Amino acid sequence: MILSGFTDEAGQDLETQIKATQALGWKHISARSIGGTNIHELPESRFAAIADRLDAAGIHVIEFGSLIGSWSKPIDSDFDQTLGEIERAIPRMHRLGSRYIRVMSYAQNTWGTDQQEAKRFRRLRAIVARFADAGLHALHENCMNWGGFSADHTLRLIAEVPGLKLIFDTGNPVFQRDRSKPEPYPWQDALEFYQQVKEHVAHVHIKDCLHPREGSSEPERYTLPGEGQARLAEILRALNNDGYDGAYAIEPHVATVFHDDNKESVNAGQCYSSFVNYGRAFEKLLARCSQSCQLSA
Repeated sequence: MILSGFTDEAGQDLETQIKATQALGWKHISARSIGGTNIHELPESRFAAIADRLDAAGIHVIEFGSLIGSWSKPIDSDFDQTLGEIERAIPRMHRLGSRYIRVMSYAQNTWGTDQQEAKRFRRLRAIVARFADAGLHALHENCMNWGGFSADHTLRLIAEVPGLKLIFDTGNPVFQRDRSKPEPYPWQDALEFYQQVKEHVAHVHIKDCLHPREGSSEPERYTLPGEGQARLAEILRALNNDGYDGAYAIEPHVATVFHDDNKESVNAGQCYSSFVNYGRAFEKLLARCSQSCQLSA
C-alpha cells in the first residue's frame, strides 16, 4: 500500500517536505506547492533542482496537485490559462515519473444560477484528452467545484468525459450540501458518495472534518482521521472490501488549510508536527480497519 501526503502542509520549503516524508518512513509525496508556488508554475531551473533533490532523497511524486480547473477558477476564466498549465505540467510529470494529476471542474456558481454544464464538459474533455495523449491520467477530485455538488454531478462528468477517472476525497462531502436532493439540501454523506462513484476511483485523498453548525457562518472544522463526520473507518473498510489497491494521500488541513489566507496564527513547527502526527494516526486507523476486514472475512 502506497502512503503519501500533501507535504506543503508540513512546510513550504522542500527540505521540510522531505524531512516529514522520511519521518513517516514514506517514499511518496503528493506535490502541490513548493516555496508557495504550484509545482507546474515553478521556474524551469527551480523545478529541475527540485526534481534532482527528490531523486537523491529517493522520493517519488505520486501525483501533481494542480490548479487546473480548480475551485478558484470560474468557468468563464480564460481557457488559455488552463492550456498553459497543462503544457507546463506534462513534461514535469514525465521527468518525475508521475502518472496522475489532480484536476477539477471549475468553481461552483451560486446554486440556482446557470452552471454552464456544457462548457464544463467541453473543457474537461480537452483536459483529459491532452493528458491521455501524453500517456498520463487526469483525475477529477470532488472538491468545491461543479463535480462536488453531489455524487450525481460527478457521475454526470464520468458520462460526459470519456476516460475520466476520479480522486475521491473522504472529507470534502462533509461540508458540502447535496444538490441532488430536495431542499433544504442536506449535508453530503461521504460513505454514500463513495458507494456511488467507487467503480471510477483511481486515487484517494484522506481528510476528516465536522460540517459547519446549522445557522452558523463558521467554516468546517478539520479533525484527526476518524474523529470527524467523514465516516472514514467505514470508507476504509469499504475500500478494502472492494479491492482498492491504489494509494492514499493525506491532506490534513489540521494545522493549516492550504487555501485559507488567514495563516497568521500558524507556525512552522506546528505545521510539521501536525502533519507527521496526522500521518501516524492515519497509519494506525488504516491498520485497524484492515485487521477488522480480515477478521470478518
